[in-house]
Amino acid sequence: MKNTFLPRTINAKQMKQVNQSAILELIRQSSPIARSEISRLSKLSMPTVIRIVDELIEDGLVRSTGETAGISGRPRELLEYNKNGSSVIGIDLGGTKLYGALANIGGEILGEIHKKQHASTGEESYTLVEEMIQSLIQVADEKEQKMLGIAIGAPGVTHVKKGIVEWAPSLNWRDFPLKQRLTDRFHLPIVVDNDVNLAVLGEQWFGVGRGVNNLLLLAIGTGMGAGLVIDGVIYRGHNEASGEVGYLLPEVGALDKRYDHFGAMENIVSGTGVVERAKRLLRGIKTNVELDALTASDVFDAARNGETWAVQIVDETVEYLTMTIANISTLFDPELVVISGGVSNSNDLLLPHIHELLDGVIQHIPRLEVSTLGARATVMGAISLILHLTKDYYVVRRLY
Repeated sequence: MKNTFLPRTINAKQMKQVNQSAILELIRQSSPIARSEISRLSKLSMPTVIRIVDELIEDGLVRSTGETAGISGRPRELLEYNKNGSSVIGIDLGGTKLYGALANIGGEILGEIHKKQHASTGEESYTLVEEMIQSLIQVADEKEQKMLGIAIGAPGVTHVKKGIVEWAPSLNWRDFPLKQRLTDRFHLPIVVDNDVNLAVLGEQWFGVGRGVNNLLLLAIGTGMGAGLVIDGVIYRGHNEASGEVGYLLPEVGALDKRYDHFGAMENIVSGTGVVERAKRLLRGIKTNVELDALTASDVFDAARNGETWAVQIVDETVEYLTMTIANISTLFDPELVVISGGVSNSNDLLLPHIHELLDGVIQHIPRLEVSTLGARATVMGAISLILHLTKDYYVVRRLY
């Protein structure tokens, strides 16, 4: 039956994995904790809790603290999330920068590599990624870390199950089989996802979104993209292309046009869009050398200094950014919107004005925060995604 929704059931093995996921998450968020407390909070029987905890200890994800707590004279062994038990490699393939890190599953960075520019061809870009991973694996070996896997955050549309990067202009990749090639090379679990999807998971686990089940991350740098978590789960959409908010339409005049590289909204709000609009205003006023050297940071600094042309650019940027947040918030009603990327470094000129413009426009204004993880958000999300992959992680939701 084509295009017919079929209800899903689970078998005994999957039920165990659901319970294991719940117990691991409970320990991760509530360490140190006793088995009896896990049983009480999870409403699982004590024998079930003991069996699953023993398996998590064997896997190296949970360990005893060596301490006990007693009620009515009975000592209880305390357990904690073993953040040093395993490590993950995360790679962020940004629009103009490449960043890779080795981190333990508690979010501690053990080694990192920064590259300012990518190579120009597809194969050279791949070789650069491969070399970074090899260097980080060497760090893991030196630190005697157990490797769980590698997660790659790529700009643009990715197909997670197939591990294919559909189109990443900055890397010159189109329908690039990144997962297969890296799996053949390193023989480790590999996940390839959109870079902003990883970043929003990083914020949910380790950043300003910790404990928030409905949140949006807007990454505004060279381009603009969004990662969306709904009811605790990343939302990817039918074509795994959700979050391409750079293609939102800012006006009717954007219709009936082609946007092969940057989307209509991206051309205005992104750092690239800010610079291009500034250059158009300053053409004939500044020299070509000065225009070529202009950055988004320069524009925001000029606005702080009260330069009229820059104030105009920043005000317009804030207005369109506010429209983006308002439209997404009306559709998905997130509790939190996190702003990240290079443009977020100028949040002093963004957030207060956005709050003012949203007042009375939409029914529920989400909490607005700037990322606390910065460039490391994607690597932090890699920890979450690799744990989900390697440990058959489940998130269960009741309809009502």
